[in-house]
Amino acid sequence: MAHAVWSGSLSFGLVSLPVSLVTATESHTVHFHQIERGTSDRVRIRRVNESTGEEVPYDRIVKGYPTGDEYVIVEPEELDEITPGRSRTIDITGFACLEDIEPVYFDTTYFVAPRDKSHAKVYGLLHAALDRAGRAGIATMTMRQKEYLVALHAQGGVLVLHTLHWADEVRDPHRTLDNLPADRPAAQELRTAVQLIEAMAIDWDPHDYRDITQERVRELIEAKRSGATVPQGAPEPESTEPVDLMEALRASVDRVHGTKSADKGKQSKQGKRSKQSGRSKQSGQSDRSQRNQQSRRGQGDQRAQQDKRSKQDERDGQDRVGAKGRGGKRGSEAAAGDDLDRLSKAELYELAGRAGISGRSRMNRSELRRALAGSGDTRGAKKAS
Repeated sequence: MAHAVWSGSLSFGLVSLPVSLVTATESHTVHFHQIERGTSDRVRIRRVNESTGEEVPYDRIVKGYPTGDEYVIVEPEELDEITPGRSRTIDITGFACLEDIEPVYFDTTYFVAPRDKSHAKVYGLLHAALDRAGRAGIATMTMRQKEYLVALHAQGGVLVLHTLHWADEVRDPHRTLDNLPADRPAAQELRTAVQLIEAMAIDWDPHDYRDITQERVRELIEAKRSGATVPQGAPEPESTEPVDLMEALRASVDRVHGTKSADKGKQSKQGKRSKQSGRSKQSGQSDRSQRNQQSRRGQGDQRAQQDKRSKQDERDGQDRVGAKGRGGKRGSEAAAGDDLDRLSKAELYELAGRAGISGRSRMNRSELRRALAGSGDTRGAKKAS
């Protein structure tokens, strides 16, 4: 059970609910100790008196505000006294639409829990009410001798609290940034850019993304510990500058539509084969095992396969950026597609480097996938996926 970082009361109207706050996130970053090179000796940071050079115990350290040559000393108890009655209370002053709070204002997220089972009913009522109203309670609270503006809302069956930045802490972007556009975009460019965004629309799922850098840091540590070969990272891809913005937008839209059409056709054909195979197989067989067995049995109807190749060749001809000569490699691409589809662009790039595929630094994810499938060298794809 996670440790509560704050305990107090949540009040709205005349209702008071004793609650605890638990940090909602945790870092997965690999942490290192500082040591002196050539030794195993830890290097530690100590609080020392800059005049005497002697270490100062923590209980001897107080807060001081600089006022020139002197400091105004403030004790922790004095900070507590200037917030009477509020240091242990989350006082909701109103309920706002969560969508009206701009993301730049959000800081840290906490899960809110009732302090004991006797208050579960009030907690459940507030959660249900906020969920139905679609609003967030706006409140102030004091934590670690600092006052916070917070937003409380229902999410995933629990109450969630976000600390917010104060208005004077958020910079004005128009005063902060240089070289912002002064003119409105051309209508045709805007329509094509919106078309590209819609074509690339996805359903958000955070589990689709991984921190590959941290994974490689752990691989590096394990390799150095065991004496194995240290893994090499993928080189930085070469940057390209579009000569014509409109041409780049159109090529992007064509490429996305071509990739989605190919994936949709493949999924539809696989779905039909799964139904046919299901009549002769046990109902509990997985979709993946069906696809593997179908791949071993062959690609099915030759006429349908020819139609599929013709359509794919037509799409490849319309692709303004894609590579040539892919039509004759569809069989190997289909065989490796299941494993390659699960890899990120960085993982595909790494496999392309092992396979010696030229021009890979200028390829997008779809082009890397097609190049790997066409080369027939997909070793490591299953392991990476």
